[in-house]
This record gives sequence, structure tokens and C-alpha cells, in this order.
Amino acid sequence: MADKREVDEATQTETTGHEWDGIKELDTPMPKWWLWTLYGTIIWGVIYTILMPAWPLVSGATPGLLGYSSRQNVAAELATASAANAALDERLVSGDLAAAAKDPELLRYATAGGAAVFRNNCAPCHGAGAGGVIGHYPNLLDNDWLWGGDVETIQQTVTHGIRFDADDETRVGEMPAFDGVLEPAQIDGLVQYVLSLSGHAEDPALAAASHPLFADNCAACHGDDGKGMRDVGSANLTDAIWLYGSDPATIHATILHGRHGQMPAFGARLSPADIAKVAIYVNTLGGGE
Repeated sequence: MADKREVDEATQTETTGHEWDGIKELDTPMPKWWLWTLYGTIIWGVIYTILMPAWPLVSGATPGLLGYSSRQNVAAELATASAANAALDERLVSGDLAAAAKDPELLRYATAGGAAVFRNNCAPCHGAGAGGVIGHYPNLLDNDWLWGGDVETIQQTVTHGIRFDADDETRVGEMPAFDGVLEPAQIDGLVQYVLSLSGHAEDPALAAASHPLFADNCAACHGDDGKGMRDVGSANLTDAIWLYGSDPATIHATILHGRHGQMPAFGARLSPADIAKVAIYVNTLGGGE
């Protein structure tokens, strides 16, 4: 292809030889200041890679001549913060949590730290606002607690979990399955009786007739009045708070197949101080006792 470069008459600048619709591209040189800036950034980049961690290796990166490490800096800052809070942590761990929750200084410290612990460890299940998820995870904002909502009980639950086989102190209560134990018609009757405890029975006559079934099969855990027993973690069937749902189909599924929800144990994952903080934090959310 012939060289179409020429000198533009108006600017006296040589063209590149490219032309579109009569418009010719000028081969204008880059400004000196721009070129020197570019060269300067290249030189700075080379110096930076020599002085600072930069090039990735198989199991790390080049350390750099200055030996800078953001990880070490963060670790040092965390160690400094831990040392500054050591006295408060010791007071939380060694003292009575119920009393600590009434100490303004400890309460502020525990709720601030407990909120962070909650967001990092509990919010994935219970939600950022601790409202839970119907059918899966309990709402921590109400006053309906299977095992109790005082701060010491919450601490025990966080430490050892529920049905988690973490240690001998994990809570082990469960809702058994009655499939094969009761006839389908008997389960239908129990559904109506359970609904009647909160005033929602669709068949009051069937509910009344099923009271003996409840007394024989359910009262041992839920109590004769259906209000539950915290010693075994059984639910109160007389209120309007239901983890899995209060419709007849859900109650039928619960009686037929049982429920075996779990709460992980955090005793091996969190420090005693962090467990104390999150226990106090949860207790102050509105549903603590």
C-alpha cells in the first residue's frame, strides 16, 4: 500500500496516512509532560516492587526490601486492642453475667463487641436483625424461648449448642416422630387439639375427643396445659409464636416426622469473652428475660 502520509497545511503536522470520510488523522506527538509522567510511573512501579511485597509466589509473595506486611500490622493492632480490653474481658469471664449486664461500662462494652460477634457468627442463620426465619431459625427478638432467655442460659446455648454432639453439655431435647406410633386419624385429632390450645381448632369436637391422645403422648414434654417445659426444650403450644408454622399441614408434618433442628456449638470457635459478649448482646435485643 502506498504511503499516504502528508503534511497538514493548517497545522503543519504530518498525518498518519489514515483517512475516514475525508477526515485525515494527524500524527501529533505526545506532550512531553505526559511522556515524562508515564516514564516516572514506570520507574516508581519498578522501585515499589523492589521495596514492597509485590510478586506472587507459590506459597506467598516477594517480601520486599522494607519487609512491610499488612497482615503483621493488623495482627499487631489486634493484639494492642486485646491488651487494652483485657481487663474488661476478664471481668466478663470471671464475673456473673447477669450482674455484668447491669454494669453500664460492661454493658456498653459487651453490646458493642457482641454485635460484631453476632454479625460474624449468628446473622447467617438468625438474620442481621435477629428476626430468624420461619421454618428454620428462631426469632431472638420475642420472649418465646425453648430453653430460656436469661443471659446465662443464652451463654450455655452458644457455648455448647443444641443437638450438636459437641460435648456432654449440648442440649439434646427433640420432637419425636409419631409415624407408625399413631394412626393417621389419631394424628389428625392431635392436630386439632394442638390448634385448640391457641383457640384455632377447625373441628372443636375432634379436638376435645383427642385430649386423651395428647395426655398420653405429648403432655410428658409439653405439659398437661401445653405450655412446654424448658428443662427439655419443648415448645409452648398455647401462644401465637411458631417456629415451623401454625397451619394444620405444618403441625401434621411436625407430629408425623418430628423436628430435629440444631444450634452449632461455638465453645471451640469463640473465646469465653466473645461468648459472654454475644450472650449479653442477644439478651438485650428485646427478647431476653
